[in-house]
This record gives sequence, structure tokens and C-alpha cells, in this order.
Amino acid sequence: MQGPHSPAPPVDVQPASWRDLSSIRELEKLCFGRDAWPWIDTLAALTFPQTVRLKAVSDEFVVGFIFGDQRRLKRTGWIASIGVHPDYRRRGIGRTLLVACEDLLGMPRVRLSLRGSNDAALRLYQQAGYVRIDTWKRYYRDGEDAIIMEKVR
Repeated sequence: MQGPHSPAPPVDVQPASWRDLSSIRELEKLCFGRDAWPWIDTLAALTFPQTVRLKAVSDEFVVGFIFGDQRRLKRTGWIASIGVHPDYRRRGIGRTLLVACEDLLGMPRVRLSLRGSNDAALRLYQQAGYVRIDTWKRYYRDGEDAIIMEKVR
């Protein structure tokens, strides 16, 4: 991986598939630690037909990913998970993945959740037009609340 002050190699956003399970699992664990999804949930996100699944690739390495799904009856998309390798953060990759996923979801509203303590993600989502609509108390295993945000497109 590149160091934090290395020139950023180009990043390409591509569809992800079950073939990316290993690299996305590693990235999920790196980004989320004990909150990482079990492998079966990651595999499901990479194979269910209606799931939007994208990866960000740089120098043939997966450096970011996003999963989203449509809640058609509620006319809402849901960003289920998004992660960017720590060495590649603050380079616009998360924002690029978010916009691409929103477009592919094609819903008038998009929602997501994040840890209350995740200030960097909160800033990203606010800059992308998301507003806080709810709090899910004690959502995470350690008892931390989840902030629920929504963007009306």
C-alpha cells in the first residue's frame, strides 16, 4: 500500500462480485474490526441479485467497497456498508463510491447508519447532502448508538 504522502495512484470504480470476497473481507475487517460483517453476510451482499456492490481498485488492489440495496415499497435505498482502506482515505474514494451507489440504487431517498463517534464519516455524509433523521440506541455490540441519516435526491 502507498504511504499517506505518496502520490495517489488512479482509482477505478468497478462492479464487485463473489470473486472479491477475500479482498473485501480483509478490507471490512481492517475498516470495522469487531463490527465487520460475518463472511456469509459479505458473500450474500456480493451475490444477491438486487444488491448494488462496487469496489474501488488501485494498482490491482481493492482499496474500497460499498454495498447498497433497494427498499422498493418504501422507495428508499439503503447504504449497507462502505469502507476505504486507511492508507487511501481523504482522497475522495468514499465520496465517489457513495455517489455511484446512490445513482445505481435509483431511489428518491437513500439512508445509512454510522457510529455516533465516527466524525469523519459524519462529515462525509453531511457534505454529500445527508441529514440526521434518527438514532438507534445501543445499536453496536459495545452499546454505542447508531446515527441514521437520509438524503432526498
